[in-house]
Amino acid sequence: MSKTKISRRNLLKASLATMAAVSLPKLVLAMAEENVFYLTAKKSSLLFFNGAAASELWTYNGVLSGPEIRVKQGAEITVIFENQLDEATSIHWHGIRIDNKMDGVSGLTQEAVPPGEKFTYKFVAPDAGTFWYHAHNMSWSHVARGLYGALIIDEKTPLFDPDHDITIIVDDWRLDAQGRLDVDSIGGVKEWAHSGRLGNIITVNGELRPNILLNQNETYRLRVINVANSRIIAFDINQLGAEIIAYDGQTLGSPRKTNHSPLFLGPAQRVDLMLTPKSTQNIPLSNLGDAEPYNIANFVIQENSAPIKPTPRLTRNILPIPDFTQAEFHKIIIQGGAMSRMGAPIYKGKKLTIIESMESQQIWALNGIANLDDKPMFDLKQGKTIVIDFKNDTSFRHAMHIHGHHFKIISGNGVTYDEQLWKDTFLINPNSTIQIAFVADNLGKWLLHCHMLEHAAGGMNTWFRIT
Repeated sequence: MSKTKISRRNLLKASLATMAAVSLPKLVLAMAEENVFYLTAKKSSLLFFNGAAASELWTYNGVLSGPEIRVKQGAEITVIFENQLDEATSIHWHGIRIDNKMDGVSGLTQEAVPPGEKFTYKFVAPDAGTFWYHAHNMSWSHVARGLYGALIIDEKTPLFDPDHDITIIVDDWRLDAQGRLDVDSIGGVKEWAHSGRLGNIITVNGELRPNILLNQNETYRLRVINVANSRIIAFDINQLGAEIIAYDGQTLGSPRKTNHSPLFLGPAQRVDLMLTPKSTQNIPLSNLGDAEPYNIANFVIQENSAPIKPTPRLTRNILPIPDFTQAEFHKIIIQGGAMSRMGAPIYKGKKLTIIESMESQQIWALNGIANLDDKPMFDLKQGKTIVIDFKNDTSFRHAMHIHGHHFKIISGNGVTYDEQLWKDTFLINPNSTIQIAFVADNLGKWLLHCHMLEHAAGGMNTWFRIT
């Protein structure tokens, strides 16, 4: 953590002194015409709290936590993107089973959009669910400065009306003693080699510890998105009293009650919760992941004597089911970082020395190779079932993400799971194994990487090809 960090306790005192109960604004991006949107990446001067020094953030359309893009399932979306920054950038549509050339990965599926230039993204949203978009060139820097937003794909007949469908974007920020974004600490090698860049405050939809108004006896869908560079959020799910209805945009067969806490949500992961307040007692949204647990938001419950209505029936997306009778098996070993047994990786076809590894900050590897090689990690045939065994041979947790596909998590540490959940990002603990399976149905070059963005930049980044 930065030596100049602001005290969270003092920060909360400053920010809460005048805070009243408010309903978070629905920052839904207006359409220029049906399903056509304009996004502009630009510098924005914003305050994190009253009395703070102004921070120069990078935002889409000047909105902290980004404008929300919302369309119906099956719609063709057009996003006309303009880059008004001084650095090239691109946009990735996280979790969307998208046409490869629209995936937004600079250096793989497109060239980054230069300063002053425009690029048009056009793609179909096949799945209803909670997704998000973010910068995908130098993501460790661009996302840390604020380049992200929610992408919500409603069912053709939405399950919840807009007043009962709430997006909750969770991020952490590292502020200096003046309450300003600490840009000098972005890109430090120590963070790349450890747990990644962690902030000293957490915001919800760009606000510090907001109060969110709900009505008693009414059912709400809470779409929670962790957009932090590297922080794993540990939600106190029991205190919240909600049921889980979806992970990473894919609904479960039925709402799931939980009897455990916390619920870990890694970087880039999403969870949809269904909450029906049955009393007027306020409900905190708490993070248990720090030495001192604290509330990141509060649900303020207004009295309502109306009876509780039946909960909506969940609908599931149609995904290709793995066929294990003809599966192709691969293994990926996650290596590197501090306290590593790896030594130095291969980078750009060359075996690095330890000194070269540190100087280039290529300190993580997948199967001994750091970052994108000229050749794919593996070549796959379209329609083939793929099973990948991940082994985390490091001292740190990782959030592994696969572009363009959802996969089933089959087992962990050799134990087969009874319920095999669909996800696009999964957490793997140190010295652990996870087995996933998916159908390689989406043609193109696809990224596979750790979504601790400093880990990805430091080498935990590869690609595969489907033909």
